[in-house]
Order: sequence, then C-alpha cells, then structure tokens
Amino acid sequence: MPRADFYLIDKPRFREQPLLLVCELARKAHDAGLWTLVLARDAAQAEALDDLLWSFDDDAYVPHQIAGDDEEDAECPVLIATPEMDIALRPLLLNLRDDAPSGEFERVLEVVPADPAARAPLRERWKQYLALGFDVKKYDM
Repeated sequence: MPRADFYLIDKPRFREQPLLLVCELARKAHDAGLWTLVLARDAAQAEALDDLLWSFDDDAYVPHQIAGDDEEDAECPVLIATPEMDIALRPLLLNLRDDAPSGEFERVLEVVPADPAARAPLRERWKQYLALGFDVKKYDM
C-alpha cells in the first residue's frame, strides 16, 4: 500500500527556516538507504535547498544534486527536481510543490507550513491521498 506522510512544521527552528525540515527528512531517507526525489516548487527553492543541504549540519553528509545530468542523476541518492524537469520518479518523493505528484511511487512526504492559512490545500491533498488508497499519517515537527 502506498504511503503519504505529512510533516507539520511546529518547532521554532523549522518555523524560521522550513527548508531545514526538508534537509532533516532527506538525511533520514539517505541514512535509511532510500533513494529520494525532492520535488522543488521552483528553481530558486531548488538552489536554496541545494545550498542548505551542504551546510545544515556539520556532522551530516547528504549526497545530493539538482537534476540535469542523466548519468550523474542515476548515481545520486538525493535528487532535486524543478517542475520543468522531466525526471523519472523514485520510490520516495519529498513533495514541496502545490499539487500532489502523479505516477508510480511507494511513499510521499509532504511538508505542511506553520501558517494555518496555508494548510487548506494540504488538507485537500490529504483527502486526495486517502481516496487513492494511501496509508496517510501526520507527524508534528
């Protein structure tokens, strides 16, 4: 059964820098040996995440890159893609976009903003995943 996990931003450090939670999730996925595709909202977000993944924790190394080189992309455990890129999905997706991903994957992680007004689209996405038969869970971060 496919799975959708919603991570609600709650802790002050994630409220101040939401992409920090994305880095933590990417690190956990890498540490678990899960090849991950991060679906960035746009090129600016992809660049910001790429930079932050190098510096968010002095003791962590998360091999990653922005997609664009098919040969290198296939060897990179954490790949960051912008909407205009035609990238094959991986079993684990970390979705930062406004819409739910479509296609074949086993698990999707959704980051939910701290701002209650911004949560309405994600509530609808929760319902969408349920309707598609996903096992849906929520975590306060």
